[in-house]
Amino acid sequence: MATRSATINVMIRAADRAARSLKRDFGEVANLQVSRKGPADFVSAADLRAEEVLRGQLRRARPDYGLLMEESGATPSAEPGGRRWIVDPLDGTSNFLHGLPHFAISIALEEAGDILAAVVYDPVKDDLFWAEKGIGAYLDDRRIRVSSREHLDTALIATGIPYKGHGEHAAFQAELGLVMSETAGVRRWGAAALDLAYVAAGRYDGFWERDLSPWDIAAGMLLVREAGGYVSTIEDKPLQLDGASVLAANDRLHRPLAKLLGRARAEAASG
Repeated sequence: MATRSATINVMIRAADRAARSLKRDFGEVANLQVSRKGPADFVSAADLRAEEVLRGQLRRARPDYGLLMEESGATPSAEPGGRRWIVDPLDGTSNFLHGLPHFAISIALEEAGDILAAVVYDPVKDDLFWAEKGIGAYLDDRRIRVSSREHLDTALIATGIPYKGHGEHAAFQAELGLVMSETAGVRRWGAAALDLAYVAAGRYDGFWERDLSPWDIAAGMLLVREAGGYVSTIEDKPLQLDGASVLAANDRLHRPLAKLLGRARAEAASG
């Protein structure tokens, strides 16, 4: 059985407490108060309640740590450059609000741009993904690894699709068309943290998406790396937390997938 550190236990307890709130709200989703952040961006009372629970739990356990949260923004750490939690209280808000049982709580611990620990918890399926730098990635207490597939024509790839008011739709269609023609299939589930966790667990062979925020990718990128995978920008550059894109896959498929996506963009740009 995997031994969880005190830090991971703090993160899991916080996620579990917030999950209770989310599960209650999911059962009453038709009655939730919902507001718009943008043309197709929503925030619900469920997001806010879960975020407040997470804030309280994490601040109580580690009062000197900073916070970066999707809805309420940044709270600095007690020391400049100190550790901070990066939190998405409800990754997959649109799924949640439409009654689709595919969403997650994402918590990462970051120090000077380096992710040290990660938890992604799916409260509906009771899937608990967690990782620590140098320790490995786990689903509950089972060690997980990225897939061992070597060829794109046998690979199942996940993505995120641009929606109203976001992204370059024509360029994405070029990427999607080429990836569809070269792989065994493409999936779009609408929760980037879980997409990355699924790559780490070998459920997907790769994942790409643009226009993401730090709380979308912070926990998932550590899960993939600790599961033996590679994470970069779509252009195969080092991934920063404020980067605009992410590409994750195993060591055999990462570069071929990056080349395929680069070819699609070049063909789209040339008309």
